Amino acid sequence: MMDLKAKNASLSEIDSDSKPLDPNLGFNHLPNPKNNSMKNSLLIKAQDRGHANHGWLDTNHTFSFANYYNPDRMHFGVLRVLNDDHVAAGAGFGTHPHENMEIITIPLEGDLEHKDSMGTQEVIKNGDVQVMSAGTGIYHSEYNANKDKPVKFFQIWVFPNKRNVEPRYDQITLEAPKMENQFMQILSPNSEDEGVWIHQNAWFDLGRFESGKSLKHSLRNAKSNGVFAMVVDGKFKIEGQELNPRDGFGIWEIDNLQIEAIETGRLLLMEVPMEMNS
Repeated sequence: MMDLKAKNASLSEIDSDSKPLDPNLGFNHLPNPKNNSMKNSLLIKAQDRGHANHGWLDTNHTFSFANYYNPDRMHFGVLRVLNDDHVAAGAGFGTHPHENMEIITIPLEGDLEHKDSMGTQEVIKNGDVQVMSAGTGIYHSEYNANKDKPVKFFQIWVFPNKRNVEPRYDQITLEAPKMENQFMQILSPNSEDEGVWIHQNAWFDLGRFESGKSLKHSLRNAKSNGVFAMVVDGKFKIEGQELNPRDGFGIWEIDNLQIEAIETGRLLLMEVPMEMNS
């Protein structure tokens, strides 16, 4: 097994994901009445996220992670981590381990170099999506591939519905025209579907919408799933809730979402089971 080295990141900065899953896992946070009045929704404003600046890493945590702990924001269903990472030129996360987690990385700006214990060495950039099934265990590192500019990306962790699988890696490049004024599926449970796949009944969609565009989005499994929306940029209204850049909005017990672009921008939807056994 690869030796654990942490050039720029210590284990204290990396959330442990190796503990057995709680069989009763579900959305453990209730809607905050100060933020919105919908009983089946959760609003997390960009400025209310956990924040840490390590110099080489400036990061915001939508859910509890590393030194940011909020018992009301542990996860949204099986969506465990949604980190908004900015890594300085030439810096990065040293080699560190993961187990039994589906890890999705979506670069937003710059180039991110990835190496892992399976022998993978790749660079992912804006327009790509990367996925790892950590399964029985994997070591990997992530570095800014550029010496002159930062790299910005979302890193998302989803609890799997199957433990101790063989670790795997995949990445794809998205077709930008498929995301213009419509959602493109970028992740699903099915390896034959569009996008990458994971060991979970989850679907991710990404789209770029012009100001004034309205649409209805239907959940694939509304009986068991909720959806967590993250505004990448621009401004949107979802089910009447106005959202600014990097605001997060989770909603469940609903079949469809009514979405309107107030200002041109990108919107990421993450549909996930609200209970572990769904």
